[in-house]
Order: sequence, then C-alpha cells, then structure tokens
Amino acid sequence: MIISVDVLRVTDALERLIAIARRDTGQSRLVANFLLAWWNASRDGGFDFTDLWNVDQAICDDMVTVFAYVANSRCYPDSLGLGPQFEAIVTEWRQPKPRRPRKAVRA
Repeated sequence: MIISVDVLRVTDALERLIAIARRDTGQSRLVANFLLAWWNASRDGGFDFTDLWNVDQAICDDMVTVFAYVANSRCYPDSLGLGPQFEAIVTEWRQPKPRRPRKAVRA
C-alpha cells in the first residue's frame, strides 16, 4: 500500500517534532522516542504506539505524517540532511547525564 505524502507537509512536521524533542517535557521524551526509533531502533530503543494517546493532537498528527513518509520513502533521517539534529536528540535523551556534585554536609 502506497500512501501519498506531501513533502512540504513532512518537512514542516519534522521541523516541529525535532524542536519538541529538543525540549525537556514529557511530550518531548515521547517525540524523541518516536524519532529515534526511525534513526536507530536497535541502539536507541523503540516507540510504543500507545504513546500517541499521550501527546497533543497536533503532535500526534505530525507523528502520523512522518510515519507515513517513513513507510513510503525507505530512507533514514541523515539522507534528508537531518543527521546532526538527530544526533543532538540522541545526546539529549540517550546519553548518560553527568551527575551533579553533592554539597558537602557540615558536621
């Protein structure tokens, strides 16, 4: 089954999703999971489709648009010039965070 996808609509959806994934919110985490499942699911984890229920409708619509594109294009984000943006999302959401130094407790 081939689904027709408007490339401009996909580009706009990707820009919005990448911007959301670069933030630090609950929805940002879900969007990052979605995008990184496309980038490298075996390394960066998968996406739980029931998480679509936990994002705003506009975000869900963008995810569906990108999903349709991925299903039909058979390409990875770096082939669209999005490698640096996706690497930044990996760094933000999959790299261990440095620990904050503990304050010394005075006796």
